[in-house]
Amino acid sequence: MPIGPNYIETRNLLKGLGLNTVCEEAKCPNIGDCWERKTATFMILGDVCTRACRYCAVSSGKPLELDPNEPENLASAVSILGLDYVVITSVDRDDLCDGGASVFANCINSIREKAPHCQIEVLTPDFAGNFDALKIVLEARPTVLKHNIETVRSIFNKVRPKGDYDLSLEFLRKSKEIAPEIVTKSGIMVGLGESTNEISETMFDLSEQSVDILTVGQYLRPSAKHVAMTRFYTPVEFKSIEEEGKRLGFSTVASGPLIRSSYHADELHSFSVSK
Repeated sequence: MPIGPNYIETRNLLKGLGLNTVCEEAKCPNIGDCWERKTATFMILGDVCTRACRYCAVSSGKPLELDPNEPENLASAVSILGLDYVVITSVDRDDLCDGGASVFANCINSIREKAPHCQIEVLTPDFAGNFDALKIVLEARPTVLKHNIETVRSIFNKVRPKGDYDLSLEFLRKSKEIAPEIVTKSGIMVGLGESTNEISETMFDLSEQSVDILTVGQYLRPSAKHVAMTRFYTPVEFKSIEEEGKRLGFSTVASGPLIRSSYHADELHSFSVSK
């Protein structure tokens, strides 16, 4: 894992501002690469999730109070790091009436003030089907709206018991309906027990919602208490998935063992809009 001066600087800055990242909380295997590039996926709304997805390393339970300084601190980090592109995600906050949508909007607005050149990608939960909350986020004009479907229909309830496959599809469709000019993005993990036909069906379902960018990566079990990995896909299989995604009409498909939803997000977006 590459660890150099930029990695250390990024880690110290985030710690000093009291900011969370999904890089650390979800035990992402790409953290060394990204932090050395001075990029990070910021995780807002605390570090405790109200859901307990069986693949996710983020802690679940009763969340703490929101940090009122979080949007300002996040914008400061973006400015200090000199980021041209930033990804913001969050834990699920089903305890909040808008699921945290207003905090997403405040973060976007704060970054616009301190780093107006920076493009902003948000990776949001489903807000429990509250499409007014989705509208709050979209009205803040993020560059990209991402919501991960994560897995196929047949095992969705097993690994995401508090989510809903059809709601995730509807969420992505609604995003295009509300703000058709904003790029949409979704991601799938493989190795959870799905068949290759089911991967194809899920990609088709996402293409039907006019999703622009698709990411497909290998599930890696965070601990013994998480759902077991059923198989490791080969590079040839990932390439086949990528080619099928392109045939389905996605503007950009990133498919590979270490692909994660926000990995090199700036490059994926640039490639997508250049088409």
